[in-house]
Amino acid sequence: MTVFEELKARGLLAQLTDEEEIKELINNGKATFYIGFDPTADSLHVGHFMALCLMKRLQMAGNKPIALIGGGTGMIGDPSGRSDLRTMMTKETIAHNCECFKKQMSRFIEFGEDMKAEHSREEKHSMEEKHSTEEKHSRALMVNNADWLMDLNYIEFIRDIGVHFSVNRMLTAECYKQRMEKGLSFLEFNYMIMQSYDFLKLYENYGCNMQFGGDDQWSNMLGGTELIRRKLGKDAYAMTITLLLNSEGKKMGKTQKGAVWLDPNKTSPFEFYQYWRNVADADVLKCIRMLTFLPMEQISEMDKWEGSQLNQAKEILAFELTKLVHGEQEAQAAQESARSIFSGNLFSGEGGADMPTATLTEEDFTDGTIDILGILVKSGLTTSRSEARRAVEQGGVAVDNEKINDIKTMYHPEQLAGNGIIVRRGKKNYKRVNMK
Repeated sequence: MTVFEELKARGLLAQLTDEEEIKELINNGKATFYIGFDPTADSLHVGHFMALCLMKRLQMAGNKPIALIGGGTGMIGDPSGRSDLRTMMTKETIAHNCECFKKQMSRFIEFGEDMKAEHSREEKHSMEEKHSTEEKHSRALMVNNADWLMDLNYIEFIRDIGVHFSVNRMLTAECYKQRMEKGLSFLEFNYMIMQSYDFLKLYENYGCNMQFGGDDQWSNMLGGTELIRRKLGKDAYAMTITLLLNSEGKKMGKTQKGAVWLDPNKTSPFEFYQYWRNVADADVLKCIRMLTFLPMEQISEMDKWEGSQLNQAKEILAFELTKLVHGEQEAQAAQESARSIFSGNLFSGEGGADMPTATLTEEDFTDGTIDILGILVKSGLTTSRSEARRAVEQGGVAVDNEKINDIKTMYHPEQLAGNGIIVRRGKKNYKRVNMK
């Protein structure tokens, strides 16, 4: 199976400018492609997963990835998929966020020599062995569009680039339609032109002949291919990948607490594992097909699974994705902790080492005690005492696998010593609570 056939079989392809030409280029390792990442946070999240996995698959087939960090466009903000104006960021914040992306991306794709300093000695040795026979031209680049956007002369830019864009045509783009009702600022209106200019600069500077991105980026991507054709008389190509949606049509990667981050300090490996372990039955096989690197033959066999076998499929999904993001050791620890919860061993003092922990201090106790509502708030399982009260009264709170029915249940420091207690809210949210 060619890489293009595999992308199609996994359900990853959405829209393409020229299917036959794209197929020819990526199957033969001739694509130098880019995917853009706006530095709107100091960590990538599950919403970026599809792009990272695509970069990895294509690099494995000999193609060269370029990770374009939007240090320049991040000063404006992409209006695509938004009904409101994005928060403006400072240069310092953007620079910090860009640095944070590097290490996370390196889990998926192999960068050139300049990126190797980011890795430990063991990781370097492993990567050198893995890529000892790989052509250097497929090593990934990380580029920041601030390098060419921040010092632009506005008059020259509008005369040279803006002349190639039709306002009437731009206003038909879906990304602008969604903003017209609440008001589209001229600042945001520039975004398509700037993203198109990115493609032109990458084509000129690095021979980048393809752009890949989410399906909501289609209009912006077409703008880039058209600009290259008008300015250089050359062909460039664009392909969008399917958005990661659940069976209800909602974007995946969100929890009650917000985004599922790739940074272990924002979303622990255990929480990351649990997110995928708890996906709906209707979504698990689709996620395995789209996100994991398991052979298609194995996945085709799993398509026949049903009932309790789907729980096994969820474990496989959670383990494979946690291994991709956090490494095999963390994935194994998260899996053991999750299994301990469901087997009951966790509450007999075994397992659960990777479980998120909330550590209390003496200042958290009043007259030497703390009630269950305080523990729920201090552990982060609820955001307020009133929310904690409702959770207890509705029968949704347990400590060491024993349901708590009384909101006045009290705890002493000695009860939280050592391994502490395991507090559960609902069926899936656990925290170990102990003393400092």
